Amino acid sequence: MAIKELTYEEILKKNSRERMKKEKMPLDVINELPDLIEKGYEIVSEADIVRLQWYGLYHQKPKTGGFMMRIKIPGGILTHNKLRTIGQISELYGAGYGDITTRQDIQLHSIRMENIPDIFQTLKNAGLTTVGACGDVVRNITGCPVAGIEKNELFDVRPIINELANLFTGNREYSDLPRKHKITVAACPHQCNLPEIHCQAFIGVKRIINGQEEFGFAVRLGGGLSTVPRLSKHLEVFVKIAEVSTFVKAVLDVWKSDLTYRRSTVKARIKFMMDDLGAVEFRRRVEERVGYKLDDFKEFPELKAENDHLGINEQKQEGLVYIGFPVASGRLTGMQMIRLADLAENENGDIRLTRQQNMIIANIKKERVDLVLNIAEKIGIKLERILAGKSIACTGEPFCNFAVAETKERLLDIIVHLESIFENQVDELRINLDGCPHACGHHWIGDIGLMGTTARTEDGEKIPAYDIILRGGRNEFAAIGKPVGRRIPAGEVKFALERLIRAYQREKLTEDSSFNFQKFCIKNDELNLQKIMDGTLVEILE
Repeated sequence: MAIKELTYEEILKKNSRERMKKEKMPLDVINELPDLIEKGYEIVSEADIVRLQWYGLYHQKPKTGGFMMRIKIPGGILTHNKLRTIGQISELYGAGYGDITTRQDIQLHSIRMENIPDIFQTLKNAGLTTVGACGDVVRNITGCPVAGIEKNELFDVRPIINELANLFTGNREYSDLPRKHKITVAACPHQCNLPEIHCQAFIGVKRIINGQEEFGFAVRLGGGLSTVPRLSKHLEVFVKIAEVSTFVKAVLDVWKSDLTYRRSTVKARIKFMMDDLGAVEFRRRVEERVGYKLDDFKEFPELKAENDHLGINEQKQEGLVYIGFPVASGRLTGMQMIRLADLAENENGDIRLTRQQNMIIANIKKERVDLVLNIAEKIGIKLERILAGKSIACTGEPFCNFAVAETKERLLDIIVHLESIFENQVDELRINLDGCPHACGHHWIGDIGLMGTTARTEDGEKIPAYDIILRGGRNEFAAIGKPVGRRIPAGEVKFALERLIRAYQREKLTEDSSFNFQKFCIKNDELNLQKIMDGTLVEILE
């Protein structure tokens, strides 16, 4: 029997988000902002509150008129003036701090609707925008934070990142996607931007044609985390630098034109289309869109060791270095941002934000390093916090409407506890903490993933808790983790992790140098790991 073809009318009946976008293009809500402000947020429709997401605004918990504002930073690269502007806005209009995100944005909190027009104008004057930071659009284009200055990069991808950012910011043709879409571009040999978890990932490669070198990109498609995590698949194609924009649009056109992925918001992401079609068919459809056969490229670039770009590193520019500073939980106060901007300006440097929620000051003269380190430490950031620099936490409580558990402060508490016991022996680990299943903090791929949930006491009282996800990894060890510890009360998590790390370090003594935490978690079955964490597997702990 023939399968009935979906119609757009059926989609509108099934999916309220699609109806919301059909009734009014979300980008058009900006024209009504003065009227919405005059009326007061209390009577603004829920649909218009959602449409504000297209301008980087989320109504934050407890929904009393405060908004989270996400500011886009393409490639995570910004000038000292831009950082200073963000710091000043956080102090004047927000909660007095900003959070670096895993997409190299900066988020501000407690923004009032009546201040949004002034903030938008201030951002525009500084060359910044929030347009497309949220919503069913191409989100901030990410990349290696040290593009253009990394000694070992294959080539500088900054022009491509900026081209894509300019193409899709406010682009009405691509502002009604089935869901959000995440793109990353890098030629970093360490692939620090995690191409394996992106919707579209462009990985810098080199090929030889008729004896001539040609730079371009290998491509991965269909990655994403949230409640149904997927690692992206290789498309086995070579995309020329000049063809990247055309290719990206073709992928988007293939996806957004298929009504199958508009039926349900839950299964709208492009990763589900990749699941359904597979890489071969997806490639065929993209080639149909671009109008030519893509060049084969089956070789995948050799991965170098994972690199967070922390510490003092020589640049490709002679006599200059960049310094990667750990930012605990990714949070900086407004005054810290202003003072760091002043420091960068004084050194003729610029600012880079990393996927790991850290900050880099680039283009520092070698002879000025000690001075910069000294000033940075007085501002409140220093190089010693390695575990803090490798660990990340989502926004979580008290702002996120989805979060059921604390994140930023909880992560800091865990880090302080583990460092007090193991000192720098835990520097190899990455702890990724989320307040809910949406995985903004990448709990599926951390060495240790923590996902907020709830538990019940013996008296039936609901308390915050965390699932502990193990066996995840990145880069050459890329893997989706598995929940092993379930509903561990919040106050007990750090002690469960202490026992787990102690057992790992004991077992590591009898293994070769390639043995790591992921291999330890794979070697031990789930029951063993659970017993280690709850303290009942005494022979390993002693």
